[in-house]
Amino acid sequence: MFQEYPEQGKYFTTIFCRYSAIVYTLIFDSVGDFQVTNYLFARTWVDIFYEMRGLILSSEGEPELTSLQNWLIYITSLSINEKQNKLGETIPSEFKNVSIPLLCYLEQALEVLPPMIRFILVMIEKFRWSKNRVAAYLQAEGEMITKEELEKWLNRGHQLIESAIPEDIKIIYLDGEAKAKLKDNEKDYGWDFEFS
Repeated sequence: MFQEYPEQGKYFTTIFCRYSAIVYTLIFDSVGDFQVTNYLFARTWVDIFYEMRGLILSSEGEPELTSLQNWLIYITSLSINEKQNKLGETIPSEFKNVSIPLLCYLEQALEVLPPMIRFILVMIEKFRWSKNRVAAYLQAEGEMITKEELEKWLNRGHQLIESAIPEDIKIIYLDGEAKAKLKDNEKDYGWDFEFS
């Protein structure tokens, strides 16, 4: 159902709820540190989210492909082995536990944004650059965007991300205030830029 209905988040959320304890235990038993485990747990589920789109399970062949649980254990083991060596330098100091399905759908939404909007959103929301700094950087790169235009781009980015997140994920993970904000942001921003 997850593969057949990608616009609905409930199927991935169900898989996450059912198997998260197994994945978490495997990671914690290998790593033994809560902060590292939590970070690796989140990154592993993002990998699972993308890999599962093309997953084909079969009762014959490779043992890791005979059931979803076997495959999840296999992917978790690969993730631990691949990421454990790089962990010291990659865990952001501000990393906090997050709702994993929401994180997966947010990352997916970011990937489909036009490059300029993605850049603006990431620099302002993730790296906490000021709008003045982003506008100055873009102007230095030959993009003549004013601070006022930048605000429109940022609003459009929020609108595009919100529309890309499945409705059921919004209902499950966003509180009433956030849902009200989503509704307010459906208004027309007077956007006059073209995206390729």
